Amino acid sequence: MARTIAVSGTASGLGLAVRQRLEAAGDRVVGVDLRDAEVIADLSTPAGRAEAVEAVLAASGGALDGLASVAGVGPHLPSDLVVSVNAFGALALLDGLLPALAGRPGAAAVVVSSNSITLDPTVRADLVDACLGADEAAARAIAAGVPGNTAYASSKLAVARAMRRRVAPWGEAGVRLNGVAPGPFASALLDASRADPTLGPLVDLVPIPLGRAGAADEVAAPIEFLLSEAAAWIHGSLLFVDGGTDALLRPDL
Repeated sequence: MARTIAVSGTASGLGLAVRQRLEAAGDRVVGVDLRDAEVIADLSTPAGRAEAVEAVLAASGGALDGLASVAGVGPHLPSDLVVSVNAFGALALLDGLLPALAGRPGAAAVVVSSNSITLDPTVRADLVDACLGADEAAARAIAAGVPGNTAYASSKLAVARAMRRRVAPWGEAGVRLNGVAPGPFASALLDASRADPTLGPLVDLVPIPLGRAGAADEVAAPIEFLLSEAAAWIHGSLLFVDGGTDALLRPDL
């Protein structure tokens, strides 16, 4: 039986790759993005997030079998925007759409973090805490004073922690929730980071034991798996999809 799955960021990159995989398997996707999606919404603002949730509920009839909160922006963009989209936008979709997932057989959600959460030594604890405390004004104020890579890694760490802190209520609702932490993969976001005069020289210094950057489909495949019945007893896990980088740098966890 075809499932209905909401996916954010479907206009390009990883979100599009997830969409293509799910649709190829016969699922119905309700895409959310700034363009070329069933739901056009701006996840950088509270109003846009509320509109996105409302529109997804309307498009799905209030019942979802899955959710992939993929949409995000890169460290080459203004740091306060990075935090608003990557942390507050991602988490608003999770929380806003949980009622549509609750009680559905096999329902599951996946949120996208990043392997930068263990790579970047500039992560700001106060920024992570502001995101986890749902204080967007404070988070944006802190972010405005830090480099893009710091805001990016901090926002993605907040997402990973927020995912793990939700395992009890989500489990009670009968909905599995997991995350993926990708390393560099071919995308417009990676290209923009490479083109940035500050970030560019650092991008390809990240050691990848498999010897190459990934492809969007290679990250989309684990997301598809985590949304499937094959992952029925996986809940609260963060899967690093990074060619071995995290294991190389943290062999003892």
